Amino acid sequence: MSEYRPIPLQFERQEQDLMRLRADELLQQLGSRRSVRSFSSDPVAEELIDRAIEIASTAPSGAHRQPWHFVVVDDPQLKKQIRDAAEKEEQRSYESRMPEEWLDALRPLGTDAVKPFLIDAPYLVILFAETHQVAADGTRSRNYYVSESVGIAAGMFIAALHLVGLATLTHTPSPMGFLRAILQRPANERPYLIFPIGYPAADCQVPDLQRKALEQVRSRNLEGRSEES
Repeated sequence: MSEYRPIPLQFERQEQDLMRLRADELLQQLGSRRSVRSFSSDPVAEELIDRAIEIASTAPSGAHRQPWHFVVVDDPQLKKQIRDAAEKEEQRSYESRMPEEWLDALRPLGTDAVKPFLIDAPYLVILFAETHQVAADGTRSRNYYVSESVGIAAGMFIAALHLVGLATLTHTPSPMGFLRAILQRPANERPYLIFPIGYPAADCQVPDLQRKALEQVRSRNLEGRSEES
């Protein structure tokens, strides 16, 4: 068992005005982020994908287990297999699995079971969640807060891609077990998200949507408390 060995924290406090400026700049930059479903075939340096994965991997995780694995796919045949399998699941979902209320919620987004971005985007990055770790000798050890940890890493990955100048989409065909089979991943990994990554197509369009205002997503102390509590 490893021992607790603390080291000094490297942290530099900033002037309030600079902090406000940085916060405003980040809000402007990340506020322009949109999910993209129409990609250019222009090549993307794989180095940028790797850096975004490294950035995402600085995310906090339960017991520092870092229970994620990113698989980068650019092989055309693998991408086609993933698209074919994903569209089969999506077709079933749109035709029978999704209740009408869910379909109504999706209509403003203009989505359907056809997913050309799975082959159009130069890269697919499939994020897997590791349910447990397996040592070289086959010994298994549990991971903790897996969904929460991987979710945080996914959010940081999205932000990193946008800030370096790339577009992406969080794609979640359900069920996603076909991804582990196609990519021949070990049994301790379960598919979490598919990220098509590249530059937006020249004629790319996105839905005209509005994000909730700050007052709708933030309360202080007991503001908005439930009368039933």
